[in-house]
Amino acid sequence: MVSRREFIKLSGAAGAALAMSRMRLFRALAATQGPGLSDPAIQPKFAAIVPNALDPGFIYNTKFGKIKVGVGQTVQMTGLVATDGVTPVPTTIWGYGDKGFYTWPGRTFEVKSYEPLEVRWENKLKHRPYLITGKNNTALGFDDYTGRSVVDTSLHWAYSLPGYEKYSIERGGVPIVPHVHGGHSDFQADGNPEFFFSPNYMVRGPQWVGKNYLYDNSQPAGTLWYHDHALGITRLNVYTGMAGFYIVRDDFDTGLPGNPLGLPAFPYEAAFAIQDRMFKDNGELFYPAFPGDPFYNDFIVDEDADLPPDIFSDGGPSGLAEFFGDHMVVNGKIWPKMDVEPRNYRLRFLNGCDSRFLAIQFFEVPAGDTNFFNAIQQLDFTVVGSDQGLASGTTTVDTLLVETGSRYDIVFDFKSVTPGNRVIMKNIGGDEPFGGDIPGPQVFGETDRIMAFDVVLPLDTAVPDATPTGINFGPVVPAPTRLRKVALFEGTDEYGRLQPLLGTAEPATDYAGNPINWPNTPGYVNAGLVGQMEGSIAWHNPTTENPALNSTEEWEIWNATGDGHPVHLHLVHFEVLGRQEIVWDSHTTEDDLVIPNEMYATPAGDGTYLVTQSVVQHNGEIGNGFRIVNKTYGPAVPQLPEYVENARKDMVTALPGQITRIKATFDKPGRYVWHCHILSHEDHEMMRVLHVGPGA
Repeated sequence: MVSRREFIKLSGAAGAALAMSRMRLFRALAATQGPGLSDPAIQPKFAAIVPNALDPGFIYNTKFGKIKVGVGQTVQMTGLVATDGVTPVPTTIWGYGDKGFYTWPGRTFEVKSYEPLEVRWENKLKHRPYLITGKNNTALGFDDYTGRSVVDTSLHWAYSLPGYEKYSIERGGVPIVPHVHGGHSDFQADGNPEFFFSPNYMVRGPQWVGKNYLYDNSQPAGTLWYHDHALGITRLNVYTGMAGFYIVRDDFDTGLPGNPLGLPAFPYEAAFAIQDRMFKDNGELFYPAFPGDPFYNDFIVDEDADLPPDIFSDGGPSGLAEFFGDHMVVNGKIWPKMDVEPRNYRLRFLNGCDSRFLAIQFFEVPAGDTNFFNAIQQLDFTVVGSDQGLASGTTTVDTLLVETGSRYDIVFDFKSVTPGNRVIMKNIGGDEPFGGDIPGPQVFGETDRIMAFDVVLPLDTAVPDATPTGINFGPVVPAPTRLRKVALFEGTDEYGRLQPLLGTAEPATDYAGNPINWPNTPGYVNAGLVGQMEGSIAWHNPTTENPALNSTEEWEIWNATGDGHPVHLHLVHFEVLGRQEIVWDSHTTEDDLVIPNEMYATPAGDGTYLVTQSVVQHNGEIGNGFRIVNKTYGPAVPQLPEYVENARKDMVTALPGQITRIKATFDKPGRYVWHCHILSHEDHEMMRVLHVGPGA
């Protein structure tokens, strides 16, 4: 019998999955306010002015086509206050920057379409222990972890690779590798997790190719972002502050007043990186990894994981399956605000959270209000683009789903707000793994609000109000020449921890149609993995996603898990074609999609089911995974209004119990990746190589 967390029967709706996830989160959050954690209830709301990531003073100078950008340590005021509710406290972060000036988020790249930029990325974290450490949990009956790094070296990470085991953060430095998310880059500049490098390039990953990254920017205007992508510690490096915007402009979307599309320009254009965090009450970043921490019981104790003490001293540090912070942060400030004029503003939003899906709304409230008790009205807004560019047309909505890693580009009309009043951006995505329901249950007290806009500035009549026209771009992808069936699973690693996995929903073949087999070695043979590859597959196994160069493929993404996953493909933009239900065999149950199970020994033969199979881990140990059998298609799932997907996407929400269809053209050769963009998932094997052309 597999656990309730792993597999939940879904016959077209996500309610059962969501209910199970909700139970999991409520238990996990019982210990949220452990000793030494910042209490979000006492933190100021809508007091700090949010920095605009498109402010010209915050944009790198790239006019010469070359720049050096480093990662370094600095101290930043986030708006946090001490336990007295008054005294500001600083937060130490690791951010991107140049000339020794580092920020969270990193400064913004603004580049012109098809004009190349060469970046030398430098790791300035020399002689630094890992930034994030545990907290004192003695009051909860556990140990004092304040001197312990949260880096889980049991995971498949940079210094666990063959030949790299002799290194550690103490002996080799913090490994990093920058990735321009959404960039149409040659593979050498893509930020593959195995291209990592330590300070002064002393340790270089097995795929490392050089210090300089050439971005040809061969794509139309879009809202890209850059963040760290080092193997097995992406979630932690991004958490320290390693993220920023990378904006592409072109002859249509120029970013200037009077542009051909009628889009608002600075100062009426702004970009906001939305993230969630936990903090210690002294301002330090906090990330759960030890007994007594939020989420630990749920993912370790309640799932009967067995963490051997010789590897996990005192129970940790251990990676956990998901993370939800109780403080909302926008451009490095907690619950900030922006003062605006009564006019149209162009607002770009990035969901830079680890695991949190956002479902955003806007409400007008009286001046100074910090909640929705006296809300005057909910306000519509206009979506003009997403991810890698502008949409095929404008879409007016009152709610917008923004999956982790995704970006959305909207125009908001503040003329509809009474001057002097406030607009609060609300989040109804919930504080739990997203299963499809909007609104999702709120567990934390303060995460239903993100930031505010105060309509207090006088209208500058010298600048005409911009109204978008001619938004008719969107994805243009040729007809596919191959249908590929991939899958999402949730298994367990060698310690019994939940392990999200990618894999195939069909026997694997290369682009010429030849079978791809499991390695014919004792480890695989003894695990029962022989013949053609299929089902759950870990990162280091042979490549199964290998499109031919310049081919167009349609992908079916079969989600056999209980949660939604934000799927990201490097290199390409894709068109979202739609979704349909998976029909499950009537001998599966709501708690168990595997046959045989406690009720049935054999399938009924009327639908899809799962069988168990082994997963060979990076260290040769054996975990558990699954394979999809008797794939059975159900009806199409109607498009919901909060899913706006008529743009060049590089993120798509694959909902539980559904098949999500996308279409992409793979037009550059080499080694890329595809993965779930829940950062905790991609760090624990939910990532696979995507190799275009020969040489996989």
